[in-house]
Amino acid sequence: MASIDRWAAGHSYGPVLSQTDLYMLNTDLELHPILTRGAPGFSLVFDLCTGSTGGFNEQFADRDLPFTAKDEPATLPRVQEIIIITEHSPWCTTIRNENGVTLGDVCDRMYKDYTENLITEAEIASCSGRVQENIKRAAQINVQSAWPAQPQFYSPAPPTPGRYRRVDWLRDRHFFESVTKDDGYAVSRLGFRAPNIFVMKLAAF
Repeated sequence: MASIDRWAAGHSYGPVLSQTDLYMLNTDLELHPILTRGAPGFSLVFDLCTGSTGGFNEQFADRDLPFTAKDEPATLPRVQEIIIITEHSPWCTTIRNENGVTLGDVCDRMYKDYTENLITEAEIASCSGRVQENIKRAAQINVQSAWPAQPQFYSPAPPTPGRYRRVDWLRDRHFFESVTKDDGYAVSRLGFRAPNIFVMKLAAF
């Protein structure tokens, strides 16, 4: 996919806004079209479970496209920090880059946050029995999908009882759909709103 000129990777965008700059100026941020599903000719495919990224053109959905825009800024103006929440989990993910958060930073940080952090016992206990069973089932499926094809005699080790990753909480909804701005939801979740707080929608495939 040809890069969208206005969003092309580079440093000729003016200063990168710090958290303090952003709050003092109360600047509205524009999200990259790839994050909002508004990019012509490219729809992002990002799996929080495996970290894999790619894309496709909706007119030629059977052809896989590489994610060549990963170094483009996630927002304009560029910022050093953005916060992402989702309706599908109780956590916030903070993404930082002193040179300006990029699309690649968003995918990399979200993947690491959901696969490297475990669900606490208190968080598991807050769920109903049915949801706990669904999380355990998702953990087993995710362990299997994380391994490449193995001989039939090989069986991936089951997840350690009571030790589940945040991605398991998402059950089958671990595929990127879009990022939106929703101040009302941010206030309901965090008690405040800010120009760099965004909501990630997730889907099941």
